[in-house]
Amino acid sequence: MDQLAREDKVKDLLEKQKFNLQEIAQMTDPQIEYYHWLYFEDYVYDYM
Repeated sequence: MDQLAREDKVKDLLEKQKFNLQEIAQMTDPQIEYYHWLYFEDYVYDYM
C-alpha cells in the first residue's frame, strides 16, 4: 500500500476512535487494511 492510502486509512481509524496513534504506528500495512475493511467496508450481504 502506498503512503497516501495508508495515511487515509489511518485517519479514518483514528476518527472512528477504535485505536490510538501509538497502536496504529505499530501495525503493518495488512493489519491497517484489515481493520479499515472491518469498520468501513459495506457489502451487499450485510443488508440481507
